[in-house]
Amino acid sequence: MQHPRSFRRSALLALSLLSACAAADPSGPTSQAAELQPPRGLAAGAVLAGRFAESQGDLDYGADELLKALAQDPDSPTLRQQTFLACLLAGRPEAARLARQQPDNQAAQLLLAGVDARNGNWDQARQRFLNMPKQGLTQLLQPLLLAWTEYGAGHPDTALDTLKPYVDGQRFRAVYAFHAAMIADLSGREAEAGRLYQTAQTAFGTPNLDLARALASWQARGGQTEAAKQTIAALSQFGDDLAIAVPRLEADVAQRPVRQATDGIAAAYLALAAALRQQDAEDFASALLRLALDMRPDFTTARLLSSDLIGSRRPELALAVLTAVPANDPLAPLVALRRAALLDRTGQQAEALRILAELEQSSPNEPSPWTLQGAILRDQHKWPESVSAYDHAVALTPNPTHVNWPLFYERGIAEERAHDWPHAEADFQTALKLSPDEPFVLNYLGYSWTEQGTHLAEARRMIERAAAARPNDGAIVDSLGWISLREGDPVRAVKDLEKAVELQPEDSTINGHLGDAYWAAGRKLEALYQWRRALSLNPEPEDVPKLEAKLHEAQSAEQPKQAQSELPKPTP
Repeated sequence: MQHPRSFRRSALLALSLLSACAAADPSGPTSQAAELQPPRGLAAGAVLAGRFAESQGDLDYGADELLKALAQDPDSPTLRQQTFLACLLAGRPEAARLARQQPDNQAAQLLLAGVDARNGNWDQARQRFLNMPKQGLTQLLQPLLLAWTEYGAGHPDTALDTLKPYVDGQRFRAVYAFHAAMIADLSGREAEAGRLYQTAQTAFGTPNLDLARALASWQARGGQTEAAKQTIAALSQFGDDLAIAVPRLEADVAQRPVRQATDGIAAAYLALAAALRQQDAEDFASALLRLALDMRPDFTTARLLSSDLIGSRRPELALAVLTAVPANDPLAPLVALRRAALLDRTGQQAEALRILAELEQSSPNEPSPWTLQGAILRDQHKWPESVSAYDHAVALTPNPTHVNWPLFYERGIAEERAHDWPHAEADFQTALKLSPDEPFVLNYLGYSWTEQGTHLAEARRMIERAAAARPNDGAIVDSLGWISLREGDPVRAVKDLEKAVELQPEDSTINGHLGDAYWAAGRKLEALYQWRRALSLNPEPEDVPKLEAKLHEAQSAEQPKQAQSELPKPTP
């Protein structure tokens, strides 16, 4: 059996404020960091230790080691720059001191401008922003940063004039209109703010968290109570994760999410970090998020995105990022959901389930805690309990839409593993009705039919569609090979399964399938090798006796032939 392919939805589906910036040039504040030259003398060990720690996500220890290296080799400009970036990403106070030694480093100047802004030195902050080169990401950020410094200095007219050409343009218009709207709103220019919010909403096309909160706040303060509720409620279309925060956001709707110029600068950094996150430029995104949190430590959306970036490598550090979020924050339920997911990754399932139980009590109409509980129990192979949790989530989703397809897919996996195929098949079909082109669902249903020897023509069509969408997914390529073998074409099966093993060499199921294909193609010794390898790769418990039986039968069948070949040949 293939390992279940889980689809864990990010709790940050609605955080990207620059969805229109997918082609943004990822050169920017951190791109000037040169590769370190080979370290010299006593600094070598500390540099290597620091860089390794950074690669593992331990930013604080990495900064410690690089600071030691810099103390031993203070004249190395590349080491100084790398140490600055390490301190910046770790949120260390040494970053500001090192930044003052690097006038040509964009990230350093952004950090120092933030210090100036927090101290009310708006002219100095503006000059630093002006001096940055107009290229890469800085070209996108500079108008936003200059506008907010003008507003901070008490010049709202100049701030809005700074953004006007960009609002009237086409490139990244949504972002500039959104920030102009917030400046107009803070300046008491209600009509202009309304026009700009409308421009931003139209240009973005779909709601996003920060725009929705700012727009709803403006609507509520202007007496448009029902419109404000609808603006917040629309966030639910991104899925259950964000929906859990909607009641709190509605209760807090009149509060401004951006209250001052430093908040606006932090929002600009978050917006660009979210766009970079979409492009997998995580180092740049992390630097911008660190700058955002320096400007505004209570910026919960920045903390959520930062934890999302760190979580894949160091979930325990991602948890630490979220500890500063207070229980009364409007996004606290979303943070709790994120914490439960991270606790699960760190092996603290009991604590994760406890948090989810509390959320189920405090948010009784929200399916997301039940969904995550089902996933955690499924990973523990507690199939009936997992199905029960998913049943609660489905019951709380009376009118599912396309964003709910993962719920039915995940429940289908749990049902299939609990040997309840009729219900599993129905859930997979429901998931495909909600979102017909999802490769994970197409593959899982097609593979399951292949295993059962039913609907093979439709199964092949499904698996081929999945492979077209994800040609380098080892599990899907495995399904292609497996159905070819079931259709009696071992040569074609071997070709696909060899590719699948290259893509996922440590997968026991795929290696076992390749052994089956080799055996069917008459490549007996290779088959024996692959089955033995599959046994060494932590196979599912139910697959172990199957592999052992294949090896025993194959070896038994080969022994008479080997004995026959060892008989002396007759003398002519």
